[in-house]
Amino acid sequence: MKPTQVLLESLQQPTSAITYRLRVALREMYPEHTLFETEDSDFYLPPFARAGLCELEVHNDCAQAFRYEYNHEKSCFYQRECHNWYRIGWEGHEFEVALVSYHEAYRDHKAHFIITPQQEVAQEFFLAVTQWNAEAREEVWVFNEACWSKSKELYRSIQSANLNNLVLPGGLKEEIHKDLTQFLSSRDMYERYGVPWKRGVLFVGSPGNGKTHSIKALVNDLKIPTLYVKSFQAQHSTDQANIAKVFKRARTMTPCLLVLEDLDSLLTAKNRSFFLNELDGFAANTGIITLATTNHPDRLDPAIVDRPSRFDRKYHFELPALTERLTFIELWVSNWEPEMRPTEEGLEAVAMATDGFSFAYLKETLVSALMRWINLPQGSGMDAVLVEQCHLLRGQMSSMAEQSESPPSDGMGQRGPWNWMQKEEE
Repeated sequence: MKPTQVLLESLQQPTSAITYRLRVALREMYPEHTLFETEDSDFYLPPFARAGLCELEVHNDCAQAFRYEYNHEKSCFYQRECHNWYRIGWEGHEFEVALVSYHEAYRDHKAHFIITPQQEVAQEFFLAVTQWNAEAREEVWVFNEACWSKSKELYRSIQSANLNNLVLPGGLKEEIHKDLTQFLSSRDMYERYGVPWKRGVLFVGSPGNGKTHSIKALVNDLKIPTLYVKSFQAQHSTDQANIAKVFKRARTMTPCLLVLEDLDSLLTAKNRSFFLNELDGFAANTGIITLATTNHPDRLDPAIVDRPSRFDRKYHFELPALTERLTFIELWVSNWEPEMRPTEEGLEAVAMATDGFSFAYLKETLVSALMRWINLPQGSGMDAVLVEQCHLLRGQMSSMAEQSESPPSDGMGQRGPWNWMQKEEE
């Protein structure tokens, strides 16, 4: 029986019998061979072959079947393989791989069958492909809608953030960096004294005071795999199943940084207990740095905030004082053209006039002042523009504060987790 006929006959079966029918047909075609079956999502052959790690060609009798999907955010099409039959050349071995895909129970399934005379070859090839695909190469792992995917765009978006352009009060930046770098270099000591080698870190503070910027800077500095969770919720999967997927992936990529931004929005009354069990239960989270943030610590269960074995490091991000505001402003204007820059007196006046501003509002002050200055007659001074913009934004802050005191009338006051790639400055 030819490959195309085998695939077509298998796909004509009820979805629950597709892989069974294909398995039976393959046994008949290759009675002396081993069949290694897998639905592991990391067993994805095209990128492995494009990297020159194996030779891959479609069987002469099988026309490749692809499904095209359009990504509206990136304005491009994605090509996804559906049913194929490959001839593989890998490390001196030649064998075949059959692929069939189908939709069942609200999700897509892909079953690969590695067909080879030697079982150990199938096992070694499977490990080589899955381990290579699990690595992040200038990418960030993102969990959303019950699935993991790798994002080069997110990785590129955070490259401008580093410890040099991160301004935090006092020695907070140095304290956080020292704690995490020492943790990563101390595995032997932890194991010698029987202490679990894991770390839970919680960033606490109102929006705009450096939490997100700190995460981005740490991702770039620590240079370990980063996993970012957008949501535990999905239409056709339970929160518990998704939380299990998140920690299962993290445990295979250690040491790694697991980012749970806006933790109070990720957790609910229904999923909280399961999350706590995964975070600090029987399963070992060796080598995982769980880095969470919250704008509202009062919304988190005391079992999360107060128990040291879960988040044993808590860092509070307060509004910047005068020194931090002046440092932040000087850092920003240092990249401006000379004619745009305010005077030293102007810098100090802006720093004094922005008491109570977050770093996000300081950035908005500078950017909006720059936009206004560009539209003024040539030769206009920046000092007056900046001070005027400070007063304008302070008025907006007061108006927003008054509005926030009134409860929303439409019940839409709660927000979901933000995408840190899109956040401006926190």
